[in-house]
Amino acid sequence: MDLLARIAEEPERAAILLDVDGALAPIVPRPEDARVPPETQAELRRLHGRYALVACISGRSGEDARRIVGVGELVFVGNHGLELEPDAVMWGERLHAFLASVDWPELEDKRLSAALHYRNAADQAAARATLEGVAAEARAAGFVARFGRKVLELLPPLTANKGTAVERLLADRGLDRALYAGDDTTDLDAFAALDRLELGVRIAVVSDEGPSELRTRADLVVETPAALLEVLRRL
Repeated sequence: MDLLARIAEEPERAAILLDVDGALAPIVPRPEDARVPPETQAELRRLHGRYALVACISGRSGEDARRIVGVGELVFVGNHGLELEPDAVMWGERLHAFLASVDWPELEDKRLSAALHYRNAADQAAARATLEGVAAEARAAGFVARFGRKVLELLPPLTANKGTAVERLLADRGLDRALYAGDDTTDLDAFAALDRLELGVRIAVVSDEGPSELRTRADLVVETPAALLEVLRRL
């Protein structure tokens, strides 16, 4: 709570940086149905009027993240920070060609990256085994393949992640204080980016599906998006 108070005491020097799925928006069976609740939207608008920067950094495309959050005045960076990388477009074209050979019922093509979901598979062990094969093929084709919460993500082999997105957003605005909240493995990169700041506050939204390291690296741990909303209200 002391760290939250320090962030809040000089909001003109600070950024509020937030993951979307699992942090602001509850996880739902179909990713396209995810939405940020109205009460959270209202809080984001309040924070936008108070802090130097409020941004959502998502694995979704920035456009899709904006739709789900429903607060268009915020800053959105999608595809795990890839949208800030010039070389990502070329790799996006290669990825599109690779996906043409992949037969998967819940394939989310985000132009610069892709997500193959298996949360709704009847046999999740078999689905995971199949996706391990897809991951091996993707790696052989030069892509990065990594598993998250019931999903296989395919990305270009670029030095771009949520951590590099955090660094760019803060450097562009000359900010040295930030809070970041997230719920999955990719959010650990954002946590690490805060290590170099004058003041960084890491919030983990934990679940049985998330990595244990998220809890150990966090300054504050909550268990649901609703609990994260209560934290944001303290800012």
